[in-house]
Amino acid sequence: MPSHRGTSAETLLDYAFAVHAFTATEAIDATGLTRSTVLGACEELVRLGWVRELDDARAAGEYRMGRPARRYELDTDAGVVVGVDAGQHRVTVLVADLRGAVLGRATGTLGDSGLDVPVRLRVLAETIATALADAAVDPSRVLVTVVGIPAPVDAAGVSPGDGGFWDRMNPGFGDDVPGGRVVVENDANLAALAERPSSGEASFAALLSGERFGAGLVVDGVLLRGAHGGAGEMRVLEIVDGVGSSDGIGATARTLVVEAAGAGRLPVSGPLGPESDAAAVFAAARVGDPVAVSIVDRLGDRLARVCVLLASLLDIDRVVVAGAIAEPAAAVIDRARDLLDGGHFDPVPEIVASSLGADVVVLGAVEHAVDAVRADPLSFVVRSVTTPVAS
Repeated sequence: MPSHRGTSAETLLDYAFAVHAFTATEAIDATGLTRSTVLGACEELVRLGWVRELDDARAAGEYRMGRPARRYELDTDAGVVVGVDAGQHRVTVLVADLRGAVLGRATGTLGDSGLDVPVRLRVLAETIATALADAAVDPSRVLVTVVGIPAPVDAAGVSPGDGGFWDRMNPGFGDDVPGGRVVVENDANLAALAERPSSGEASFAALLSGERFGAGLVVDGVLLRGAHGGAGEMRVLEIVDGVGSSDGIGATARTLVVEAAGAGRLPVSGPLGPESDAAAVFAAARVGDPVAVSIVDRLGDRLARVCVLLASLLDIDRVVVAGAIAEPAAAVIDRARDLLDGGHFDPVPEIVASSLGADVVVLGAVEHAVDAVRADPLSFVVRSVTTPVAS
């Protein structure tokens, strides 16, 4: 059982995370602790490196009469967190302070080697090192690293063995990242955490939609995981009429271009060629190219069916189309909305594009890492870089 002082320190530290500069009186009012307990907890947290003492209120220009109040704040330099989006083709890393403010970033490219586990681990380690260097942070200061992967993940960070893609996406990362604590999480679940502030209390799905569909599901305010971490995995789409696979908008756009080329529907002088990607399709559709418009229509129909499936199963209010594809695929989202509005489906979810772009997963990873620190901060040993101001 923790000591009274430890409990008091935890209470005060939770308050320090929630506010900026505070006085002992403000902490007393907010926590219900006695003055002597608050002052003792502040001294302990300063000693442990979690809180720093600031200039008193008189020196800060906030106090005019009587004894100046002692002021404190969370020492955001006590440690850092690292968020990683470890996709199949690219690794993105953010280094952030204990309030989630980004200090450094880096991107590593896997190309066609994303299924090669040694290459994947090497690129991930190199990209984290580059991001830490960009932030001018020593690896020893990392408290938590959260790695988001395109595979189901259970509460222990383990993916179901499938002998293929999932095993390669989650080969184990503990020896390849700095810091004492590594958390592995599904990328769509992290996207849902990042999208939560904009979705309020809604039950919603954050639908990663680029190469593959994958959904982070929040129902009645709770992130769904499932016994094996498989909630939101979209392999079921292989048997959904009109969808046929879990390929996302970007991957399906390329497939439909190849089909159009094979059918002789791409004019030699037209804007699309057999190797055109989704961005080229969307650009051509904006200027009225008939092949591109038909592809956008098919993509919109496919997205609408996915959204109906999610809403019918979970009674969610909103589907947030997330990932780098979200903004350029605006016409696809519009087409899906039109189909749902004109159909006979109930319930019909609101479909919106995420505003977080390609960073949605890595931002969710940072948020998850900060939450992990806040959940049990005194289990971490941080470096103290400040000295209390003499009173």
